This record gives sequence, C-alpha cells and structure tokens, in this order.
Amino acid sequence: MSRIGKLPIDIPAGVDVTINGQSVTVKGPKGELSLTVAEPIVAQVDDGQIVVSRPDEERESRSLHGLTRTLINNNIIGVTTGYTKGLEVVGTGYRVLQKGSNIEFALGFSHPVVVEPPAGITLTVEGNNKITVSGIDKQAVGETAANIRKIRRPEPYKGKGVRYAGEVIRRKAGKAGK
Repeated sequence: MSRIGKLPIDIPAGVDVTINGQSVTVKGPKGELSLTVAEPIVAQVDDGQIVVSRPDEERESRSLHGLTRTLINNNIIGVTTGYTKGLEVVGTGYRVLQKGSNIEFALGFSHPVVVEPPAGITLTVEGNNKITVSGIDKQAVGETAANIRKIRRPEPYKGKGVRYAGEVIRRKAGKAGK
C-alpha cells in the first residue's frame, strides 16, 4: 500500500472541497483550484477529511495513488497559504526592476529582458537583485521560477546569473596560472 496515498487529507476551516466524479474543486480564501483525478483512482470526502483510494494493485494504480493524494493536498495548501519561490540575481551590473506587474532584467545582454507573469502568479522585486514568485498553484509557481532562471543560468566559474534563493553553485577552477 502506498504510504503517502493512504494518509487522509484534513480539510482546514474556510476551505470547501467539491468532488464531482473524477473532478476535485478546492475553494479557499486565496482562490479556487481544480484537478481531474486519473481514472482508476477514487477520492471521497469523509467527515472533514479527503480519502484517496485505488481499486486494485495494478502498477498504474499504485503509481497514481500517492501522486493524486499529493496533488490534492498541494491544492489545499495553495488556497490557504499559497506558495512562494525566491530568486537571486548575482553578477556585476546585473539587476532587476519592477515595471507594474512585469519585471525587467539587465543581465549583460544588449537589451533589457521583460518578463510578464502568467495568470495567477505575482512577481515582486526586493532591492535590485531579489525576486519573489508567488501564487496558489505550486506547479505554476515552480515553472515560472524555472523559466526566469533559464534566461541567464548561473555559470560555474564566477557564479553569475539568476539562481534560486539558497541554491549552491558548484564552482569550477579556472585556467591554471603559471
């Protein structure tokens, strides 16, 4: 049995969970998220808890059991507290500016790079080198942060570029001098 999948999910106060067939909708103080549960998996609400179960021991059912429980739990956490991911811009002359809801990067290119946040995602800038990506959908927050990091990945010699907050860059030794 899946150790994660068999754990019930507590529904906190202020969160409304609606299960209609394979569709799970979670409404909370920060917004609303919906999820389509994969076919063999069944989700039910039992006295303040969501129980995710599987009908058989097939390989596909076993692999989807824990995943489905985690996705539903992520939606509940998202509509109550939300998710944030921090990014840092490191390098001489590299900076970031807030332009309304968009952010503008100066990353050593011949042009500034403007990033527009997708729907449901908020980008905020602290100082001139820290960015916070926040929203209610964990997957969208992580993907947006990864796309921003992809603009200028940290390079291994000086560590310049856009990195996650707290990310450790493995450094390489440069050319050996005489």
